[in-house]
Amino acid sequence: MKQLLDSVWQRRGVSWIWDDEALSIVTKPVEVYSLRELLRAAKKWPVDLPSNSGNTLVVAGLDACLDLLAPADADGWLANELKSAILSFQDEYSGEAALVFWLPAGHRRFHTDMATDAVRWRCSAPHADQQIEFGRLLWGEAREYPQEIILSEGGKPVGLFHLRIT
Repeated sequence: MKQLLDSVWQRRGVSWIWDDEALSIVTKPVEVYSLRELLRAAKKWPVDLPSNSGNTLVVAGLDACLDLLAPADADGWLANELKSAILSFQDEYSGEAALVFWLPAGHRRFHTDMATDAVRWRCSAPHADQQIEFGRLLWGEAREYPQEIILSEGGKPVGLFHLRIT
């Protein structure tokens, strides 16, 4: 998987981050939307986004939502509800804003198949032996993306970035 050592993820595209430093770069805690607020906002997006000088919307709670759903239900919800909200966001801001999902344990939950770059989400108990086909459901396994976000040369990945989901 390609690595991204660039700040573009802070202003454009869709990212899933799990690093505290990366989070603090783009938002303050009071500016973070809940997943419920994101789904509500998808009906009428705000003119001004709350974070990063109006360039970014940070959302928390996706991990908790996925943990509460059975894997089959999570598949359907990701492919329909969440993807619809992401596409609506991209359309509303013409690709000129960033949607960032905060997943504090994401580094332990995302699994990338090195041979195919397929990205999967490891489910929690009682479904800990299953994985959700995260990449296939949200971005259709586009090979150019996602990219691993790194904050410094040689640094560990702090998230995943996708410029535009179709």
